[in-house]
Amino acid sequence: MSSHTSHFLPATAVTSGKHHFFGYYDKFPWNKSGRYLLALESDFMERAPEAGDAVVIGLIDTAQGNQWMPLDETTAWNWQQSCMLHWLPSEPESTIIYNKRIGDRYVSMVRNIHSGETRTLPRPVYAISHDGKFSISGNFSRLHHTRPGYGYAGVPDPNFDVAHPDDDGLYWMDLETGNNQLIITLDQMSQFKPREAMDQGKHWFNHFVVNPANNRFTFLHRWEREGGGWFTRLFTANPDGSDIHLMADDNFVSHYDWYVADKVVAWAHHHDLGTHYLLYTDHTDQVEIVGEGLFSTDGHCSYSPDRQWMLTDTYPDAEHNRTLMLYHLATQTRIDIGKFYAPPELQGPIRCDLHPRWRRDGKQVCIDSAHEGQRQVYVLDVHEIIDSYA
Repeated sequence: MSSHTSHFLPATAVTSGKHHFFGYYDKFPWNKSGRYLLALESDFMERAPEAGDAVVIGLIDTAQGNQWMPLDETTAWNWQQSCMLHWLPSEPESTIIYNKRIGDRYVSMVRNIHSGETRTLPRPVYAISHDGKFSISGNFSRLHHTRPGYGYAGVPDPNFDVAHPDDDGLYWMDLETGNNQLIITLDQMSQFKPREAMDQGKHWFNHFVVNPANNRFTFLHRWEREGGGWFTRLFTANPDGSDIHLMADDNFVSHYDWYVADKVVAWAHHHDLGTHYLLYTDHTDQVEIVGEGLFSTDGHCSYSPDRQWMLTDTYPDAEHNRTLMLYHLATQTRIDIGKFYAPPELQGPIRCDLHPRWRRDGKQVCIDSAHEGQRQVYVLDVHEIIDSYA
């Protein structure tokens, strides 16, 4: 039997002064030992970044009173997903990876936080395998105009006027050598179980995630619909672009996360079930509701490292508050752990979503929030709640 309760927790700011944020909900901000958190520092928060706007990439040193340690700058960033900044999974204690713009192209940079040693990869990163061996990437120039807030300003899209180009789409890249190749094109997906509405506007790919076994990845295929907005399908595929499976085809799919190697939870619509958090099984038509009756809005969902909990949030309610919550899978219990004011002037591409993220041991979570008038990074201790259900 499902239940809904509240246990609000203190949210401690670990940044101050200028504006700070981390970005998306599907990455670990903490390094392996938990000493350092990654973040970006900006001089402004009230507008979208332009081509010349740089942010500072830095570390929050929790062993030194949350001291801010700048490392680099980048002009390839946005408010929602930052510069895809995170720890390189193959070296999660001391090496980070992030996107930059060099001249007229986007690249990714691998940096050791102690030595400062860097190497440059020829494409930007988006999703990275959990072993740190490869990335699935896309076109951030195209995202900049098809989904403002998720692309980067500064490099024009050569296919700006092409609805579904056959020379652009999803790219696989070896993170050691930089070798890369186009694996799935936009034109290819426009012809994959095509729908009549697909000829109404531009197509693009958004939000790619590699599964825990590193042998499948997910991606959203979106296209403009007449009258505004877009339709969305959720797909899975092998890292080389083969064995494509259409997982969700009912027009609406939003945020999601891999639960295990063959199951994905997504806030989505299903023609028989309605709109819920839905659990899909790869290579099948199986789908089931998660937390039925407990969730009524879209949120940024992710699973705890031990897969016993789901962490998620909401968009602002009528009072402009975002709710942060935990969901215990075994007992089907939703626990609200915080509410945070969302300044109404920060909307659309410049909004400050909480984008809640786990520490690697599952004992803390962190969020981006502007409830105190600035964008800052906040940490909440959740270990007492987690331990009480052990």
